Amino acid sequence: MMRVAMEIILAHALGQDVSQLAAQEKRLLLSRLLARFAHEVRNPLSSLDIHVQLLEEDLQDATLQIRDKTASRFEIIHGELHRLEKIVKHFLSLAGPSSLELHPVEITKVVDHVWELLRPEAAARGIEIVVWLPDSLPAVMADAAQLTQALVNLVINAIQAVERNGRVEVSAGRQEPDGALTIAVRDTGQGIPADKHSAIIEPFFTTKAEGSGLGLWIVQQIITAHGGVVEASNVADGGAVFTVHLPGPRKENGNG
Repeated sequence: MMRVAMEIILAHALGQDVSQLAAQEKRLLLSRLLARFAHEVRNPLSSLDIHVQLLEEDLQDATLQIRDKTASRFEIIHGELHRLEKIVKHFLSLAGPSSLELHPVEITKVVDHVWELLRPEAAARGIEIVVWLPDSLPAVMADAAQLTQALVNLVINAIQAVERNGRVEVSAGRQEPDGALTIAVRDTGQGIPADKHSAIIEPFFTTKAEGSGLGLWIVQQIITAHGGVVEASNVADGGAVFTVHLPGPRKENGNG
């Protein structure tokens, strides 16, 4: 369903039939389309930002009443320009391998932040977000902002899968003996249909009424850039679980 939508989008944008292309080729074309879109938007966006600043300077000589009246409007304009710039950067990051700023990241802090961020939305739907974390969890080398984005997308996906009156569980831990980090997001929704399992992370594919079909694909892009993998499976007693596996700390080779 949504895979066809991706083909239609690509066909209109690129002027060619893409239905016979392999999935990898479609993803490559989509990445190029996102990059082209981002660059096309960025130029007029920069021009708008400059001219808004010039307009503000021109209004410095206006009456106090006019300056007060326009101040809030300029604040909105600047806020929306900033939001659009973030969207453009986001599309650019999706267009190719992500540039990571790696630092030691405490997963407990990331999980707690995501819980605080999405708890009100979940509560409004009658959904409980439960967090299971070990007492001690070593830091992992990661890009904190991108890892947070990945977890936000996974939890939002789980909330949308439950829809109303259910439960989302977020857990994390270390695997032995390599010390790999795992983050799992489990929901009590309908689970992944058997005939959709292989396509669930494809761009623009979704089984939900709400959602663009890009959320899980973005997760995969981010985790792959970290050298990890994302697994999706159904739970025996209902619902689905998405598990992120991130590589453990590298062992230094020394000769003494």
